[in-house]
Amino acid sequence: MGQFIVGIDLGTTNCAVAAVDLADNAGDHGPQIKSFAVPQVVASGQVEPLSSLPSFLLLPSTHEVSPQEMSLPWVDSPSHTVGLWARERGAELPHRVVSSAKSWLSHPGVDRTAPLLPWRGAKLESDEADDAGEEGARLSPVEASSMYLSHIRDAWNHAHPDAPLETQDVLLTVPASFDAVARELTVVAARQAGLENVTLLEEPQAAFYAWLAQAGHGWRQRLSPGDVVLVCDVGGGTTDFSIIKAIDDGSGNLALERVAVGDHILLGGDNMDLALAHLCMQQLGESGSKLSTMQHRALVFACRRAKEQLLATQAPDSVPITVLGRGSKLIGSTLRTELAKDQVHHFVLDGFFPFVPVDARPQKRRVMGLREMGLPYANDAAVTRHLAEFLARHGQRPSAILFNGGVMGSALLRDRVAQALGLWEGRSDTPVLAGNDLNLAVALGAAYYGLVRQGRGIRIRGGTARAYYIGIESAMPAIPGFPPPIKAMCVAPFGMEEGGRSVKLPDEELGLVVGEPAEFRFFSSTDRQNDEPGKLVDPEQAGLQELAPVHTLLPAGHGAQAGDAVAVSLESRVSELGTLELWCVARQPAVDGNSDEGRWKLEYSVRHQD
Repeated sequence: MGQFIVGIDLGTTNCAVAAVDLADNAGDHGPQIKSFAVPQVVASGQVEPLSSLPSFLLLPSTHEVSPQEMSLPWVDSPSHTVGLWARERGAELPHRVVSSAKSWLSHPGVDRTAPLLPWRGAKLESDEADDAGEEGARLSPVEASSMYLSHIRDAWNHAHPDAPLETQDVLLTVPASFDAVARELTVVAARQAGLENVTLLEEPQAAFYAWLAQAGHGWRQRLSPGDVVLVCDVGGGTTDFSIIKAIDDGSGNLALERVAVGDHILLGGDNMDLALAHLCMQQLGESGSKLSTMQHRALVFACRRAKEQLLATQAPDSVPITVLGRGSKLIGSTLRTELAKDQVHHFVLDGFFPFVPVDARPQKRRVMGLREMGLPYANDAAVTRHLAEFLARHGQRPSAILFNGGVMGSALLRDRVAQALGLWEGRSDTPVLAGNDLNLAVALGAAYYGLVRQGRGIRIRGGTARAYYIGIESAMPAIPGFPPPIKAMCVAPFGMEEGGRSVKLPDEELGLVVGEPAEFRFFSSTDRQNDEPGKLVDPEQAGLQELAPVHTLLPAGHGAQAGDAVAVSLESRVSELGTLELWCVARQPAVDGNSDEGRWKLEYSVRHQD
């Protein structure tokens, strides 16, 4: 075991790090959880430690930014920079900056191991290409995430040369709504950064653990059996809802249980930035409608900075917005407008957090046959409508709220959500569990969870956030034009404990094809919380969500030839990383008595491209 427990919040917009020094017992309550300031380039040639690391990666050409300008204490003249300066220069070099890598990491509609980012960074208009120079590097979402983690690793190791991060107990957070594929890709990114042994933790739970840590023993005075806490996490890229309930454990003690999680909703600060950019384009009139791709991206970056200033407690009355011109007419064609505080408040509150009735549901948009490729943003921008649907689906009535995520750092937005939820319950607002630093809560909570795993804190019960199913092809005669119907068998029920023992599924006549390439289809559900292992359902009628299939070739052997179907039974397990492991066990014992033969493991893995 290492000297430290380290919690890492790998965020869409910002990353944060916190740690517990297990050798430090100076406090009355044992080791203290402290945030770790991450050194990063903040201006040309200037390095400072900051409480968070903006999730922006700048990949400039040498004539745009010299390598010396990006030097760090642990590396001279790097080819890229991560953090604050990458974000700030992104407004000027949008085609060179990677952002929202975490959103792309969870996008099932693209190859997340392919070099996609910066998204459309190489597709410049002809007049811009002359100024931009060479096309530049491109990374996959996995590689970009790995580079954020590599920066954190190097920063940590520079500060702790005798306790390298690779040897510490590392807790890495992911959205509760991440499916098994996105979780596995996060683990792959960590391994590429040299972090072989990490444990994943859901972000809303991490935020709640942070609240428990700062509340101390007083949390039992704040909650009572039956209390239902909504964790409302609205970050830069996603909206994530979870429900944690206070229960009596049967022995008169108060316990906590995670009882529901929401869907993966690509809705957050990024959507607000895009919406404000569109508003600015309208204000610019004809000039706004003629913005180039690079100018539009620069405008979005400028709106992000303006939004953060105008939603702050001590906000200015307005923030100027400037978009540089193109080519040789750079100065003369510079465009200027502004965003006013009242304008942004009205636009964000009414557009993203409107007051809606309790039976409101997200609006559906007509599906077009052709659409521009990109991130699958939510069709409805109203967070409150998504919240109403989530609570109705799970039949929950929150008695308190815990906020998390960068967007909810605005008191204005927290008050609006509390008031909206209160109206549904017939009161002025809903009590808020206060005390968390919303920028650091997830990292602090992840570090606290490391203590919990050692028996030194309060554990939130819950297990997996969804039920998992495997597709099984029905046995039936061939019928021209009609493929065999697919049934879905529950292999991991909702709430299955991670890192626990394998579960043997009830006997079912199943045949496993070995010795040739095969496709295995997987499904999941956050709604079906009562399905037991082995239950068969129709995936469409049950409303299951299909996950990315696993394509693999399982070796023959065990007396079978290529293409044979071996009679098997199934055993399932959810690893501590949150990934599903499914073992197919031959019903007939191995001839030579080798217990390893006749066992095949299926799990979510990354398909490498040649």
